[in-house]
Amino acid sequence: MNVLIMGCGRVGARVAAMLDAAGHQVTIMDTNPASFRRLPDSFRGRREVGNGMDGPALEKAGILEADAFMAVTQGDNRNYFASQMAREVYGVKRVLCRIYDPIREKIFSELGLETFSPTSIGAQIMFDMLLGQQEEK
Repeated sequence: MNVLIMGCGRVGARVAAMLDAAGHQVTIMDTNPASFRRLPDSFRGRREVGNGMDGPALEKAGILEADAFMAVTQGDNRNYFASQMAREVYGVKRVLCRIYDPIREKIFSELGLETFSPTSIGAQIMFDMLLGQQEEK
């Protein structure tokens, strides 16, 4: 699978490395070239400096050939906007979008994006951990 990832933070770098190790073609883009330091030395994919909300930058990064697009920057609005572009303008079949705000995540999901909220997921894990330990005692 040919995957384009927007955002080379902790999550983006980790998922890029995992996909690369599994044999997929991966391009990761970030506005800050220093972010690529998070990638392991073994990473064989492409690194592109650019803004994922910019059509020409997405095209340079290979959006026209992408089977999947992931938006995992720190900005919910950036992730949403770039995901909409990937899906609606470029016709990428699989678009995954990280949204921190659980309310926005619900709205964007209802608009047809594949979204996830680490805030909601993390809160549920902490809740389960706490109550699970209490119930065992």
